[in-house]
Amino acid sequence: MFRRIKNFLVETEAATAVEYAVMLVLIAGAIIASIQAVGGAAVAYWDYSKDSIQEALDQ
Repeated sequence: MFRRIKNFLVETEAATAVEYAVMLVLIAGAIIASIQAVGGAAVAYWDYSKDSIQEALDQ
């Protein structure tokens, strides 16, 4: 019984898995934030282009 407890406390593989999971979540969050920031700018650019083309066609 004590050997199991000692092995559990000494084992580092579980800690490594948790660290990788935390890094994965942080990376995914950064990717999502980047896509949202770039997506907003892209929408604004395409709306401006669409409006400019519509004005040119209306004249």
